[in-house]
Amino acid sequence: MPVSCSRIHPVVLVVCFTTIATTCALTEGTEPYPPSEVIEKVSFAPVSSIVRKAIGSDNWPITWADDDNLYTSYGDGWGFEPLTERKLSLGFAKIVGTATGFTGMNIRSHSGERTGDGASGPKASGLLMVEDFLYMWARNTGNSTLVWSADHGKTWHWGFRFSTSFGCATFLNFGRNYEGAPDKYVYIYSQDGPSAYESYDRVVMARVPKDRINDRSSYEFFENLDSSGNPVWTSDVAKRGPVFTHPGRCQRMDIVYNAGIKRYLMVQGFNHDGGWGIFDSPQPWGPWTTAFYTERWDCGSTHGYRLPTKWISKGGRTMYLVYSGRGEWDAFCVRKMTLTLRQR
Repeated sequence: MPVSCSRIHPVVLVVCFTTIATTCALTEGTEPYPPSEVIEKVSFAPVSSIVRKAIGSDNWPITWADDDNLYTSYGDGWGFEPLTERKLSLGFAKIVGTATGFTGMNIRSHSGERTGDGASGPKASGLLMVEDFLYMWARNTGNSTLVWSADHGKTWHWGFRFSTSFGCATFLNFGRNYEGAPDKYVYIYSQDGPSAYESYDRVVMARVPKDRINDRSSYEFFENLDSSGNPVWTSDVAKRGPVFTHPGRCQRMDIVYNAGIKRYLMVQGFNHDGGWGIFDSPQPWGPWTTAFYTERWDCGSTHGYRLPTKWISKGGRTMYLVYSGRGEWDAFCVRKMTLTLRQR
């Protein structure tokens, strides 16, 4: 049977058992937002079903490209077989196929690859393919740096760097080559600080026209919501406001649009000990609700949770989580998840 990890209501503790008797404990009262009105629970396939490739590498921001493949980046490792001859802090790969039958292929790039373990080496924090260009946010560069490629990751051009906040920036991903986006903008999120290794109180957000992503002067920042619930944008990063708040627990994240259920999903880790959550919203800026929350799930010390939009079913109820781990779990890990929707 799958693991069913829904939000806790009247009980103090719920323990979810997997087929190998590991547990994920959900503690009441720690969720930063009320329960989702759309998603009743999130269920995971058994631990024994998890697919693990690129052993020894981690990170894995991911995007669905114009050629129907997924493009990703790995850190602190050697990528997929055949492995690179040296350990990279920033390497690239292409994922071909379905979630249940995929192949990972390293992409070598003299202009993009970097070395250095942990915080000493640049790493990708977000990837996006839009209008046939592949964009990347590189962290560990003193706030995030924008980098882009016009040849599917073989050649990279390094652009501007944020000077305030946005230390671990990521993109909001839609469908293939950014299909399904509701407007002309690309949206960027980050915990509100310069580091990818610290916890912060809030998440901040920016937007930019999709044809001007490499132009820093074209960026606007979410300030607040007006009396009608519409976002107010400012060109002054100093006036940025929170789009999501979780005091002392905002860390690395991934945001995607699930077209099947018409919800934006933010997946965010709180620590590297398997504490993470999924939050949903009808708009990119909220209001957010809690779809899934755990202080320590059944795979133990994990991080870097991603939701590839290519691997979301047409109806939106079946998804696949890509994540990283520590020790023996450090790999391109893929686990099936099922959304149970509330009856209306």
